[in-house]
Amino acid sequence: MSKTPRRRQNRVAALQFLYACSLNPPEDLPGQLNLFFSGKDRERDYFAFAEELIHGVLENLDAVDAEIRNYAENWDFERIAKMDLSILRLAIYELLKRLDIPPIVSINEAIDLSKQFSGPDSKRFINGILDKMKGQIQRPLREATEL
Repeated sequence: MSKTPRRRQNRVAALQFLYACSLNPPEDLPGQLNLFFSGKDRERDYFAFAEELIHGVLENLDAVDAEIRNYAENWDFERIAKMDLSILRLAIYELLKRLDIPPIVSINEAIDLSKQFSGPDSKRFINGILDKMKGQIQRPLREATEL
């Protein structure tokens, strides 16, 4: 059993699924989620947070991608590495829609995920975009907002 905190494990699972979606968009999302979570070493309800994140990102994909395009100046969206894109999608969804998560937590988690799943240049790229976006957030950075 891993000592990694539950939310981190859930973010990793969400990232894995979103990365797979970026390579091969699912035609049957519920079926793909069932298949994905059946391969995990824990019960599916353990990954409830991951499922919330996955659904949230996919349901808000146009708005999330618009933010990435806005802040990724001088970058061709189609040329962003799929892993980096998946990390950004997850973080930006949290920044835009998950008011129960302090923005600084979402940003730090994205940076940590980039260290684990991407390279040093990717970490700087992701941090640069999220840092620009952080300056536009109209809520406390270190606190969750009441829902």
